[in-house]
Amino acid sequence: MKAFVLAAGFGTRLRPLTEHLPKPLVPVLNVPGLFYTFALLKRAGITEIICNIHHHAERIRRFIAGSRLPGLEITFSEEPEILGTGGGLKRCEGLLRGGDFLLVNSDIITDIDFAALVRAHRSSGLGGTLCLHETPEACSIGTVGVEGGLVRDFAGKRGTGIHSPYVYTGSAVFSPEIFRHLESGFSSIVDTGFYGLVDGERLGCHLHRGLWQDIGTLGSYLQANLDTPAVGERLGPVLERTLGLRPHRVSPDARIAAGADVADTVVGAGCVIEAGCRVRRSVLLGGTVLESGTELEEAVADPFGATPVRHEERIGTTRTESRE
Repeated sequence: MKAFVLAAGFGTRLRPLTEHLPKPLVPVLNVPGLFYTFALLKRAGITEIICNIHHHAERIRRFIAGSRLPGLEITFSEEPEILGTGGGLKRCEGLLRGGDFLLVNSDIITDIDFAALVRAHRSSGLGGTLCLHETPEACSIGTVGVEGGLVRDFAGKRGTGIHSPYVYTGSAVFSPEIFRHLESGFSSIVDTGFYGLVDGERLGCHLHRGLWQDIGTLGSYLQANLDTPAVGERLGPVLERTLGLRPHRVSPDARIAAGADVADTVVGAGCVIEAGCRVRRSVLLGGTVLESGTELEEAVADPFGATPVRHEERIGTTRTESRE
């Protein structure tokens, strides 16, 4: 089985970080977010991965080419003009039409059991199976309407009146049947592929009860780094086993002066924090330099500057219950 990873987006909600760094490479606990997905795919025995890329495409190519990713075969589908989630997938029909495939967003941190998701899909006999997650924030995120084990609606846009406590995790398994409904050119996979399967009563669901954390906003990104112990505790061993990587708070080559006051903060490779700095609950991306006297609290910083995280952005979507 192959996997298709959506990695072409602009990451507008993560600006200004994504003005200089592609969203899939924004690190969580000093490991690129995309690599968490790669590790889970490899754990599930899925080693052929197709990534669509557009924003900072060449930087993603170079970074992955220079990374040690043992046992993985990465193919890129570069979009000169961005095609959206539907058009991007349609462009790769020739690469994926041979059988069922896994679809994964690149802006989530999760411990979804992809092998279990695949088994659920294959036992259903349906054209697609969405991985859903229960959260009290479903109404603000957008609920998935489920009835009789089938997906019927998304955020009420189909007018069914069916709601649920579930959200779409950004992970799904599809048969080649979905390509009948997709459109070339810019399009949304929800409006084309998902709705096409819904209309034929061919879209099922599988519930994930473990960790699921969106990292698409500065607030949720800060939360994934600072307030979600399961990222390191559960995913750390998976990353180490599959890719030889380990999430960590402070990079060994970071230089923190003896007179700096740093607490509850993630510090990336090559960072320099000079004496007299006070840093609380922040994330410093690799290469960030804080001059003497700098004060940061609940901020995300890169070599180009620091961005405070507003209170309303700190609403998270973390769930860490054990799977049944």
